[in-house]
Amino acid sequence: MDDFPYDGAAVAAYAALVVFGLIFAVIAYVIFAWFLMKIFEKAGVQGRWRAWVPVYNTLIFVKLGDLNPWWLLVLWGGAIVLGWVPVLGWLIGVAVFLYTLLAAWRVGLKLQKEAVWLILYFFLSIVWYGINAFDSSRWNTAIPAAPWANSFLADTTQWQGVPVQTPAGGYPPNPVTSPGGAGAYPPPGYQPPGGYQPPAPPAGYQPPAPGAGAPPAAPPAPPSSAPAAQPPASEPPAAPPAAPEPPAAQPPASEPPAAEPPSDEPPRV
Repeated sequence: MDDFPYDGAAVAAYAALVVFGLIFAVIAYVIFAWFLMKIFEKAGVQGRWRAWVPVYNTLIFVKLGDLNPWWLLVLWGGAIVLGWVPVLGWLIGVAVFLYTLLAAWRVGLKLQKEAVWLILYFFLSIVWYGINAFDSSRWNTAIPAAPWANSFLADTTQWQGVPVQTPAGGYPPNPVTSPGGAGAYPPPGYQPPGGYQPPAPPAGYQPPAPGAGAPPAAPPAPPSSAPAAQPPASEPPAAPPAAPEPPAAQPPASEPPAAEPPSDEPPRV
């Protein structure tokens, strides 16, 4: 008697689902490792193979995020051993995710990303890795120290091929904890990077004249002697002469003399 009937269609469907899940997991891991390889190249990690080794690549990522990688191993071990405990296993899993979230925050700061980018990492971490892998950002360790820099979470390990993340001149002061004064950020004497152009002034802006903000000079001392009397004002000029009178009308021209009267003398032959 067959107590467990065999259903070939169900077994085939289950096998196909497992194979599809394995293929999807391999593709997802290849994409994840590829993105990590590009981020490691920006950070100066030697050897591309480090991004393709499981577990080891995540430890390097956490180390680049200024966190001790050994504590991540401890959390993973606790999740494996105590994962069957209903509440404790869930809390350990959350702790693992928060640990990598903190590392992503520090890695993002070194790639010129604000803390708001953690929202993208929280929901779509693979997209976060892809943007940081292929954008034009450059690795910069000259950022304020992490809040856990002096605690047991700080990274104190040194691995060959992974550069130390402490800046050469030390961490700059945190502008949040030391605003203004000597601890202001950027520090005194800061020079902007090459090619930096200050923003253009608004249209119609006129710079103040030199010395416009200087205090007024002291008024001159009064003269020792009284000023000489001023000369009297000159008299106003006389009224202009009157216009000449128009010339009188010319007399009428004389009439020509009348014809001479006839003479009594006879005409000469």
